[in-house]
Amino acid sequence: MKSLYGKFVLMTTIIMLFSTVCGFLLTNTYYHRVMKERNDEKNVEIAKRIITYIEETPQLDLHHYLTTIGDVGYQLYIVDEQGKEHAYGGQYRVKNLDDSAVKVVLEGSIYHGMRNFPRETFVTGFFANEMSNTIGVPFKYNNRQYALFIRPDIKLLFSEVHTILGGLVVAAALLSLLAMLIMAKMLIVPITQLTAATKRIANEKYDTQLTIDRHDEIGQLAASFNTMMEQLKENDKIRKEFISNVSHDFQSPLLNIQGYGGLLKSAGLSDEERQNYADIIQSETNRLSKLTCQLLLLTSLDQSSRMVKYRDYRLDEQLKACISKYRWLLEEKQINVSMTMEPTIYRGDAALFENVWDNLLTNAIKYNRPEGDIHITLEAKDHYIEVIVKDTGIGMSEAEQAQLFHRFYRADTSRTKEGTGLGLSIVKQVIELHKGNIHVVSVPNEGTVFTITLPHL
Repeated sequence: MKSLYGKFVLMTTIIMLFSTVCGFLLTNTYYHRVMKERNDEKNVEIAKRIITYIEETPQLDLHHYLTTIGDVGYQLYIVDEQGKEHAYGGQYRVKNLDDSAVKVVLEGSIYHGMRNFPRETFVTGFFANEMSNTIGVPFKYNNRQYALFIRPDIKLLFSEVHTILGGLVVAAALLSLLAMLIMAKMLIVPITQLTAATKRIANEKYDTQLTIDRHDEIGQLAASFNTMMEQLKENDKIRKEFISNVSHDFQSPLLNIQGYGGLLKSAGLSDEERQNYADIIQSETNRLSKLTCQLLLLTSLDQSSRMVKYRDYRLDEQLKACISKYRWLLEEKQINVSMTMEPTIYRGDAALFENVWDNLLTNAIKYNRPEGDIHITLEAKDHYIEVIVKDTGIGMSEAEQAQLFHRFYRADTSRTKEGTGLGLSIVKQVIELHKGNIHVVSVPNEGTVFTITLPHL
């Protein structure tokens, strides 16, 4: 049985059958341990009242009286001292009363057949219609000794009330089973919808929204599924854009290299033109090399198996070394750099953070104004370290800031600026790998401020 609904029906049936058997066994055990002795005592009292009335009424018609007792719901069996026997009321199914039991009662003792009835697993002693499952009491009538054996007639004890209660139990069981089957169907329907939607997603069809309006676990699952589907749709869009951007960013320099490489073969080129073409080819080659390195780094950062290599190092010295590395570019652009740093030991991956400071500093230089300023602040707080990189460059609009950390995004859509559009994406991923945050504030034509907070690890 492969379907969940079929399994639920089967398990429900098995559970109900198991519960019925267990309930019967528990009831049977309770009767034998608790109710049997009480039932014995109760029937002894009833038998004593019967014989008391017989012994206190000398003119009693014993046969008529016992017939009346049998008609109202009892099975009676009497034996006199001469061995004559009579039965009244319902018939016993099994006549298995020992002669020794009759003799004991005739001698004046009480026979506790109900209390001493053997325990049986699947037959509750209360329903065993056997002569040995009786109460025996002695009595005298007309100077003759008798033994009276009595038990309730189960057939007569089942009145209309018992029938109604029995029907109620059966009806409740059937209605419960039907209700569970309906509820199971209601539970299976949304799961079937989820299965169908999953198959559509497997075929890269992200246009299926589940309309399951529930507030239980299945409703939460459907809501999570819709969220996941939207994320997959967005990821698919990003993946396709990523492939498109990578193709574009590789194709453009390759075409340039191919074109200028062909021009270098032309005859009659001046040395100046040849040098110019060679410089362009070298520039495009460097661009391809940088793009390849950044793509490899992004791939490494994306892989969950990559472990960050933590070690303690001087963060202030790393920042100063980065500034020194680009001193020639700062002088060429005539940009002033100021620093406010305190000696700071940070535990992190120094190689990854070198990429962070390289990208932030080169961007601050690239998009700054001639004779502009860059100010870098490093301050160790109680629970975190704060690094601020501030420039007086061209700034960005709010729309540009919203997409700043997306891969291949460049604020200048014409792509005239040198760059790959991957640098700030790498910056964000490295900082988040170290449980930190990066925040940007920028005003067009005024400048940009990057604030990085890194918790102490």
